[in-house]
Amino acid sequence: MSLDLDKLGALLDLLALKDIAEFEHEESGVRIRVARGARGAPVSVVAPVAAPAIAPSPDSTAHGHVDVTSPFVGSFYSAPSPDAPPFVEVGSVVRSGQTLCIIEAMKLMNEIEAECAGTVVEVFAQNGKNVEFGQKLFRIKKA
Repeated sequence: MSLDLDKLGALLDLLALKDIAEFEHEESGVRIRVARGARGAPVSVVAPVAAPAIAPSPDSTAHGHVDVTSPFVGSFYSAPSPDAPPFVEVGSVVRSGQTLCIIEAMKLMNEIEAECAGTVVEVFAQNGKNVEFGQKLFRIKKA
């Protein structure tokens, strides 16, 4: 799954040219939503990752845990805005497809979703800090 930045740039230019306020598109498991405010306001793009990188570590699989890892380099945000509560924390029960966090990469806000239902038993990343590709973000005990 890859997001072609040249195509995305051309799409954003076209939407601005045609003065389209809102647009949503899904292709190959990547959903892009663009919402513009008043003329001249910045464009907001949210591209939820349909299947986050989940890699069970050797010790975690034996205990029914899965580790959610970062699918790319970016800034980790535990909440949708600075004054909002975190999407999840240790002890949160999550369902498959539920947003766990946001990773900002190249000015795109990417929602990382749970691939399985369970309980968050560990949060490895810190709010506002950078994460690396493959870095553990969460450990979920499968339901």
